[in-house]
Amino acid sequence: MKSIFFHFCLLFLFTVIAKPLAGQKVYRVAYESQADIKVFAEKYESQCDLKVFFVSYESQANKDGLWYWTDYESQADIKIFFVDYESQADLKIFYVDYESQAGWRSSEKKHLLHPAH
Repeated sequence: MKSIFFHFCLLFLFTVIAKPLAGQKVYRVAYESQADIKVFAEKYESQCDLKVFFVSYESQANKDGLWYWTDYESQADIKIFFVDYESQADLKIFYVDYESQAGWRSSEKKHLLHPAH
């Protein structure tokens, strides 16, 4: 009985402490109604919430702002729809040239990419 309780406690602690990878596997949907979030691509870094760099391999998407395009909707962590106007967006992004530049400028919208946290 003690062994079962011990293993249950370990499992519980692991699920509470363990953090998922922070990067995102992203799929671009064709219609707004299919999206988890609406995104607007800013022209200026100072106006964005998140600085984004697209990586070539899924394993490289290991921190916020590192996005990997998936080929299929079922592979994605998040489905996005690009809107035409900033006022329509849930999240404003800015494309950066280097992986090291990716990350939050303003973390107040972090919950959009990590709803369970």
